Amino acid sequence: MMRCIRCGKEFSASALDGRVASISGSVLGDECTDTYYFCKDCGVYTVEVCYDNFTGTEEISVRGPLSKAEGDAQVAQIRQCSRPWDKKCRCAAHRAYFRDTLD
Repeated sequence: MMRCIRCGKEFSASALDGRVASISGSVLGDECTDTYYFCKDCGVYTVEVCYDNFTGTEEISVRGPLSKAEGDAQVAQIRQCSRPWDKKCRCAAHRAYFRDTLD
């Protein structure tokens, strides 16, 4: 289970406290998935980064905390895509989020 990077609180499965948005993209043949979690107590975002390289090795890291404003902006960008889980999507939101580094 994911925890807040600032206070350590475990996020629940509830949509009101926990996972807010997720996006996947293919970068140099590797799949990168960023998942945003929002902590109601701290008011910050924690981002889980899953990087699955073409050899099948998966690396998971956590970054943050992101301010509410910064996280809200990223989540809003992700929500502009109707298929954020599709690593092959090349919509404007995917291209902007991944800074035009998609294959």
